[in-house]
Amino acid sequence: MRAYVATRLAQTALVVFLSLSAVFFMVRLAGDPVLLFMPMDIQAKDVNEFRQRLGFNDPLAVQYARFVGGAARGDFGESLRYRRDALGLVLERLPATLLLATCAVGLTLVIAVPLGVVTAVRRDTLVDHVGTLVTVIGQAVPGFWLGLMMIYVFSVQLRWLPTGGVGSLAHLVMPSIVLAAFFSARIARLTRSTLLEALGEDYVLTARAKGLSEARVLAKHTLRNSAIPIVTLAGLEIGQLLGGAVITETIFAWTGVGRWVVDAIGDRDYFIIQSSILIFALIFLVVNLVVDILYAYLNPRIRYS
Repeated sequence: MRAYVATRLAQTALVVFLSLSAVFFMVRLAGDPVLLFMPMDIQAKDVNEFRQRLGFNDPLAVQYARFVGGAARGDFGESLRYRRDALGLVLERLPATLLLATCAVGLTLVIAVPLGVVTAVRRDTLVDHVGTLVTVIGQAVPGFWLGLMMIYVFSVQLRWLPTGGVGSLAHLVMPSIVLAAFFSARIARLTRSTLLEALGEDYVLTARAKGLSEARVLAKHTLRNSAIPIVTLAGLEIGQLLGGAVITETIFAWTGVGRWVVDAIGDRDYFIIQSSILIFALIFLVVNLVVDILYAYLNPRIRYS
């Protein structure tokens, strides 16, 4: 297991390096960021002097080498707009994004897994049909539309919840629901399909023949043997939740990394974008490593060497 984890950590470092390299070249295709921060009547020589001070007049290969050297030391440059350490600015906003993503994941698991179990156990009944309809609607409704409708209903009309911002539990309700809606539907449908497949297996019939209660058959035999695809999808969803948080944080004015990235793209703030991608890539890769390790716990036949 230790050798496997060490190998995966080495792969993680390689993936992060390749991701940052790709972002380095891609963001520079968006145009010159210097002109966004200069007054309209500035002279050309002043613009050139500012570019020289930032190192943007150097050849791209030189800029890339400087970026790689700084990244190896944990230095991702200063924000062009705020003139502060870019990585530090992103880390200041990371707790808000992690809080939103954690609440959305918790809400997803609380809703999706029980819904998938109930619809599988009550197959072809009214409960199953209603649950399937709910999951289909959850996958069909765009997150940005759901967010706007919730703001209109619960904030504008009923005045139950704030329209956006950060500060209290009430501010967290609507963003968490919007972020969890689509992923809950996907996990619920996968839970239902995997359970239906497992319920027809011979080991389930044997467990029932031994006189075990239906609840114990589900908890001890069926769910655990169906958990690997569910855990796999959940791990992927956590990474996508961070990506989906970009839209959700923008709609609800949530001061997290997602909204920060949107503002940085508009400003062409290269260093904020690169630092944000680093954080997203690390979280996604760590989550997937944890998922791989969980496989060995869920299925003792899986061994890593």
